[in-house]
Amino acid sequence: MVHLRTAVWGPAEFVGLPPRWLVGEGLLVGALGAVAIVGTTLFGAWTGRPSLAAGEAGLVCAAALALYLVVVGAGRALVGIAAVLGVCLALQAPQAAAQVVLAKRGRVQTAVVTSVQDERAAGEHRRYLCTVADTHGVPFKVRVWPGCGQTTRPGDTLPVVYDPKGRVPPRAARAAGGMPDPLRDLAPWSAALVAVSLLAVVRSYRLSGPAEVISRPSPAGQRGDPRG
Repeated sequence: MVHLRTAVWGPAEFVGLPPRWLVGEGLLVGALGAVAIVGTTLFGAWTGRPSLAAGEAGLVCAAALALYLVVVGAGRALVGIAAVLGVCLALQAPQAAAQVVLAKRGRVQTAVVTSVQDERAAGEHRRYLCTVADTHGVPFKVRVWPGCGQTTRPGDTLPVVYDPKGRVPPRAARAAGGMPDPLRDLAPWSAALVAVSLLAVVRSYRLSGPAEVISRPSPAGQRGDPRG
């Protein structure tokens, strides 16, 4: 049972509070992992690198974090939880990164509605999606839903915020400007990733590394001992 608990949750071979340097290492590992996942995605969206903006590099960073925890001897359960949190953070980062780009350098223009589609799945509220085009008739690649409602008709106009450099898709102006800090939705996931990484690193602590046990004869078992 001790071996199983050690393999699942980590050895945690310390008495009382964990060493400060170990806590610092755990915080550093978790923070670097979260920053790398979000930072690479944000950098890809800002510079127009699809492989980074889509979150693929973030998934690689999440895998690297999990591999580091395995190398230091963290418990398998904590490694798995950290890996899941890292993947969830990497999958949500592209949306937030696109919002950051539009919030920083986006420009608002009037778009003309070309079609309106009613989408409603079972158990969900009705949502209307508008296909829009710019004033020159060039359609946007994405559909917008804020401001698009039941009374919207083709030929109506909607405010759309777009990236002048074309590195992120445009979206309805209200959706881009409705959130003061686009990264705040990632804060709970990042905090959870840092906390689990901290716990995994702290519980990976061993008083001594695994060593080969050499059996030696006891004095009572030595030749010539009358007690043998």
